[in-house]
Amino acid sequence: MLTWFITGSSRGFGRHTALEALRRGDRVVATARSLAALKDLEELGGERVLTAELDVTRPEQIDRAVALAGERFGGVDVLLNNAGIGYFAAVEESEQAQVRRMMEINVHGLAAVTAAVLPGMRACRSGTVLNVSSVGGVRSFPAVGWYNASKFAVEGLSEALAQEVAPLGIRVVLIEPSGFATDWAGDSAGEVAAHAVIADYDGTAGAQRRAFREGAGREAGDPARAAVAIVDVAHDAAPPLRLPLGNFAYDGLLEKLDAVRADVASREAVSRGADRVAS
Repeated sequence: MLTWFITGSSRGFGRHTALEALRRGDRVVATARSLAALKDLEELGGERVLTAELDVTRPEQIDRAVALAGERFGGVDVLLNNAGIGYFAAVEESEQAQVRRMMEINVHGLAAVTAAVLPGMRACRSGTVLNVSSVGGVRSFPAVGWYNASKFAVEGLSEALAQEVAPLGIRVVLIEPSGFATDWAGDSAGEVAAHAVIADYDGTAGAQRRAFREGAGREAGDPARAAVAIVDVAHDAAPPLRLPLGNFAYDGLLEKLDAVRADVASREAVSRGADRVAS
């Protein structure tokens, strides 16, 4: 039986993973900004569920929720950093207040929760950190440049963390979904204000923004199926560093690797020629 600590448990991957973990017999610390949104999880899981109010941008709430997990269940085996938001705007259109808020949640909040949970995992010399990234953490798209930046940051942070904690018995997995019906493109995402829209980007960022909004709720990915994969990887004795979820995510990751190789190969001599000549 594993004990999960899940941020953003009120909807999306967080909620579906909490339900799947409970179905498997695990225990869940379900957190969200609103306790009312978690009431049914508490009723469903009984003694195997602890709910806690948590805004990942508020350090005092992070510390309290992690302390409650320790008091109730003795610690955390699996951390699922799921809380996050989106923002749709061309890079030039983007409003700094919106961008900074997203970065605070998607990157700094994730890092703060991880830092609060790691001492307990280090003491036990075991644990799994699951960080929800995105196919957009590997490749970029118009209209979500700053969202891409936040997820690229999660990727880099997670890769370094994986190397630091591996000798301590702790595993790190990047969850990299493509389009799923999780409300990511619905109410959870902000977008450029009408007065800030730049007509020159209508065919790129504008078209992509409209496509995201129009497809909200009809994405190919099934959150319940994703939750099964997420719980499976947490129970895996040798999990991968990356778990792309969805056909577009899997193909997109490999296409990015191929594109990078093709892009740099033609100038290999130039790249290698920048080093000092060995004497």
